[in-house]
Amino acid sequence: MKKLLVTGLTGFVGGHLQALLATTEVGSWQVLAPKPYNLLDSASLDAWLQEECPDAVVHLAGQTFVPEAFRDPQRTLQINLLGTLNLLQALKRRGFCGTFLYVSSGDVYGQVEEKNLPISECLAPRPRNPYAVSKVAAELLCQQWSYSEPWRIVIARPFNHIGPGQGESFVIPSMARQLIRVRQGLQPAQLEVGDVDVTRDFLDVRDVLQAYLGLLEHGRNGEIYNVCSGVEWRVRDLIMQMAGLTGVEVELVQDASRLRLSEQRRVVGCSNKLQKETGWKPGVSITKTLQSVLSEWEARELKNV
Repeated sequence: MKKLLVTGLTGFVGGHLQALLATTEVGSWQVLAPKPYNLLDSASLDAWLQEECPDAVVHLAGQTFVPEAFRDPQRTLQINLLGTLNLLQALKRRGFCGTFLYVSSGDVYGQVEEKNLPISECLAPRPRNPYAVSKVAAELLCQQWSYSEPWRIVIARPFNHIGPGQGESFVIPSMARQLIRVRQGLQPAQLEVGDVDVTRDFLDVRDVLQAYLGLLEHGRNGEIYNVCSGVEWRVRDLIMQMAGLTGVEVELVQDASRLRLSEQRRVVGCSNKLQKETGWKPGVSITKTLQSVLSEWEARELKNV
């Protein structure tokens, strides 16, 4: 079996990836055991790599919360850019010569005019927040290494991805938790929301992982790939679909603290390049995704009763 090093295993996507690779259906990769590390501490990375050198790396770890990036842009850049550099250098010292998948973000496209929708990889990034700036910078770093090192370095740009296990600082799990609490009589039939009339491209985390595995096998060196559904959803419509699944009627109340600066009104991506080069296609319906998120929050809330 090929050895896979994954940063960010304890995060939302990392946890799902570890569970997926533990199944018999996906048996070609063995995830190296996680050890304590700090992307800003080169010695801790060297210690992690000391025993075994991986055949491939999926770099998920980073500071991903946009409001936090505005609060502390310096730390966001340190973790996402310099942390990536530290990891690349540690791998080089270890003699790594495999595939490095850098997980960036569709947020790097920033302010996109409607005439440029759906968003393809040909569109130049126009980052509108410190988080997106840090991801663009790390992309450029990875591309430079793809030219100067004998590795295969692939860059993924995932758009919004959702599923069970995602923290409630994100819109869909936040709404799911509130809806479950309304159904259980734990809060009034009002949901505190941000701007719910924006549109986004949501993809189930399980489809995201299949895309990453496809890129590990078939992604081309130095290339960037959108990971998205290609379907545009208004956030309000998804909230109301979840309300229907839970059987409750609710009023949406805007909470100013949930509004984001420089909000992009419409987002929908194009994954034709990914599909053509890897054979990947999204397979989980939005209804199934929303139901799985609701079911998880129902189980969580029942534990707290």
